[in-house]
Amino acid sequence: MRNYTKWITSSILISIISIVFVLIFTLDKTTIEVVRDIKPEYVIAALVIHLFSFVIWGLRIRSMASALGHKIDFKTSIEMVISSTFVAALTPSSIGGEPLRIHLLRQKKMPVGQATAVVLGERVLDALLILLAVPFSLYFLRGVLSDPRMDTLIILGELLSIIVFALLIYAPMKPRFIKLVINCLMKWIGRFSGKKIGYKLQRLSGSIDREIDEFHSSMNIFLTDGRKGLYSGLIYTVIYWIAEFSSLPITLMGLNQSPSILISFAVQVLLMIILVMPLTPGSSGIAELAAISLFSIFVPANILGITVAAWRAFTFYTNIIAGGFVSFKLLKDTELVKKYLNQSQSEA
Repeated sequence: MRNYTKWITSSILISIISIVFVLIFTLDKTTIEVVRDIKPEYVIAALVIHLFSFVIWGLRIRSMASALGHKIDFKTSIEMVISSTFVAALTPSSIGGEPLRIHLLRQKKMPVGQATAVVLGERVLDALLILLAVPFSLYFLRGVLSDPRMDTLIILGELLSIIVFALLIYAPMKPRFIKLVINCLMKWIGRFSGKKIGYKLQRLSGSIDREIDEFHSSMNIFLTDGRKGLYSGLIYTVIYWIAEFSSLPITLMGLNQSPSILISFAVQVLLMIILVMPLTPGSSGIAELAAISLFSIFVPANILGITVAAWRAFTFYTNIIAGGFVSFKLLKDTELVKKYLNQSQSEA
């Protein structure tokens, strides 16, 4: 429980300190006037749209699982999504909830290889869409990004995304090579671990081989008979990211601004690239500081802090509150959540 509490405290504390830091240097008299004239209906709309993205994500999981012959009811798919966002909000990078979603799919009698195919298939679609959008984002922001440090972060983030994307594509295409690498690694570790541990590693290697074969088979289904699930997953992916990116411009409208939708979306695409890097729990601190630099492109300085705070409230604190409620009150899976938080800590 100590490690679990440490992750929550660290993630939220870093985020709050970052937001306070931003507010201190951006608040002035005009900011107070803007807050007084805020349009609450737009802020509520931004929150509702973010919650709506959970629904789209749940539909994506359900459609892709259905393509592999497994029926998951709508309520369960939504619970999977929301509970995994809680874990993702408290682990390094923005993609920390995958192990939990795989486990929850396994609880619905789906083989782990197929569950992995569904979850990694989601991430492949996300990565494909974001990576394809990056050149267009840079085109719309040409001549605007002047901070060399931000350029470096974007380049590193994009390289990491490309590497992860390439591995996800390569794994189902060349399962024999992946199994060979894992088997060699297990044998190498076994040489220094004794016969007892070496035997366990050998059994683990055999189990991994079977799951890789299952994953390979599942991905083949997505590319053949399950193409419908892949196509529907792609459609849901586009809708999901449009919904996610819409919260920011709608929030600005609530602050009596007239933001450019294209610029707003382009900035958030680059921000997603940066948040992939596993540097802090829930990307806390990194998210706020990156948002300051990128949002300053089209957000007035006097409301920059308020905008970053609102954006983080929707995309981070909402996930913690909603995800925590589902995980602890509905799923009754406290130990499972702690397990994956502790695993992520040991791997960080």
